[in-house]
Amino acid sequence: MMPAGVPRDGARALARSGAASAARLLGWQRLYDRVNRPLMELAEMQPVTAQWWRERRKQKGGFRYLALGDSTAQGIGASTPGRSYVGQLIDRIEASTGEPVKVVNLAVSGATTALCLRDQLPKAEKVLAYEPDLVTIAIGANDIAEWDAVRFHRNMTQILGALPRHTIVSELPCFHLPWNERKVRVANRMIHAIAGDLGMRVVPLHRATQERGVAGVLTEFAADAFHPNDRGYEVWADTFWPLVEERIATVG
Repeated sequence: MMPAGVPRDGARALARSGAASAARLLGWQRLYDRVNRPLMELAEMQPVTAQWWRERRKQKGGFRYLALGDSTAQGIGASTPGRSYVGQLIDRIEASTGEPVKVVNLAVSGATTALCLRDQLPKAEKVLAYEPDLVTIAIGANDIAEWDAVRFHRNMTQILGALPRHTIVSELPCFHLPWNERKVRVANRMIHAIAGDLGMRVVPLHRATQERGVAGVLTEFAADAFHPNDRGYEVWADTFWPLVEERIATVG
């Protein structure tokens, strides 16, 4: 098990995030720039993280894995992209099968369901032609900021409808904020309904992250108080793993 963060650091991250939001709302640019610096540093890691996955794609392997999603699949907030939930799943798959994993991670930081539909699915079609052994998708968290239930349902229906029936679909995680949680509950009901109609399995990520409680909020998030840290991503990987393990057994 990876060590969790220090609660003091988690509290500071929450304070910075709250101060940045307040400063932006009040138009206090100098304060916003100062308290928002750690958050911006994480944002600046996105090109580096994307390049890491492009390089990882070159590695050959007998087990083929296609991942779609947003910054959590890329690993923003982790000490290295390999500690994202996708990276940690790869490690577990290799340990379980005894063979290297060929992974194509098409996830893009900041991706919404609309952007996944526009940008990731066309690329995924080429990979799907080779019938990957495992497909995972965790998308939709970035839709909550500008929530549109009709659009979300339409996009998720098209996305999942284009993927293999063995695709493992994730719920949205717990946001721990009541005004966002109402939207998340609606989104997750839609995910279950759409995935269920297609015969796809759904990862119970919301319950897993909600159960972490205050301790999880303080110790399992990065400096932006939004993305998981290494330990937070381990919680995600733990939640994905039972369904991934079942899929491995089916492939084998």
